Amino acid sequence: MHGIDAWRDASSSRAKNLAALRSALARIEGRHGDGNHAERSGLFALGAPDVDVFLGGGLERACLHEVQAPCDADWPAAVGFGLALALRAAPGRPLLWARQDFLESEAGRLSGLGLAEFGADPAALSLVRGRDAEAVLRAAVDAARCKSLGAALIEISGAPRALDLTATLRLARSAEASGVTLFLLRIRVDGAKTGPPSAAVSRWRTGAQNSRALLANAPGAPCFSVTLLRRRGGAADRSWRLEWQRDRGLFRETVETHNAPLSGSVPALPADGAMAALPAWRRAG
Repeated sequence: MHGIDAWRDASSSRAKNLAALRSALARIEGRHGDGNHAERSGLFALGAPDVDVFLGGGLERACLHEVQAPCDADWPAAVGFGLALALRAAPGRPLLWARQDFLESEAGRLSGLGLAEFGADPAALSLVRGRDAEAVLRAAVDAARCKSLGAALIEISGAPRALDLTATLRLARSAEASGVTLFLLRIRVDGAKTGPPSAAVSRWRTGAQNSRALLANAPGAPCFSVTLLRRRGGAADRSWRLEWQRDRGLFRETVETHNAPLSGSVPALPADGAMAALPAWRRAG
C-alpha cells in the first residue's frame, strides 16, 4: 500500500506542476496574444559580422538549436551563450526556461539580479523545474506550442534516454508551427563528438574564456569560446571567441592578446544559492 500511496503522490505532484505550467502559458497568451508567425520567422543575426557572414545572415528562428557543454567547467558558458542567443532571437518577447530541478542543488538557482545584469528581463521570464528529463521535455513541448513566447531554453544534463531523435523532432515541429525558437542546453556532453542524432538545425560547443578587464581591473563582459559543430544545409566546423555586449544586446568578436590585462574567467551567467527577491519573477512547476 505504501508503494501505491507514493505513486499517487508522485502522480498528483506531476499533475499540479503541469497545471501550473499551463496556467503560466495561458497568462502569457492573454498578455501578448498569438503574435505574428511571419514576423518572427526568418533569421536572427548574432551581431558579430564575421560570424553572421559565415552563417549566411544568421541563425534560423522557429526551430531547434543545441548548445553543448562538454564538462561542468563549461556549464555557465553554455547557459550564458544559450540565453544570449535567445535574447537575440526574440528581443523584448517573453521567454521560458525549463530545467531539471537537481541542477539547482549543483549550480544554484537562477538569480533574477544576475539575469538582469546579463541583459534579460526577469519579469519576462518564466521558470519551470522538472524532476527528470521526461518532465522537462513535456514542459518544453507545451512551451514550444505557445505562440506568444519568443523563445524557450531547455536545460538537460547528460544524455538521458528520453532525449532521443523522436523527442527533438517533436520539439522542432512544434517550434516550426508556433514560431517559437528553442535552445536545448545540453550539459556534460562529450565535446569530442557531435552527440547523438538530433533534429537541431545547429549545434554549438561552448567554453569559458577570459574576459577583457575594465578600469581598475574589474571583470569585463562575458566571453565565450564557441564552435559551430553542425549546421543543416551549411558549412560548420568553425570557431570564434565572442563577447556578449549587454548594453547593445549583441555579440562582438574578440581576439585575445597577451599584452592586455585579463580579468580572468568569470561565470557567463551568475547564479545564486537562493532565488533573488524580485516580485515580477514567475515560476511554474
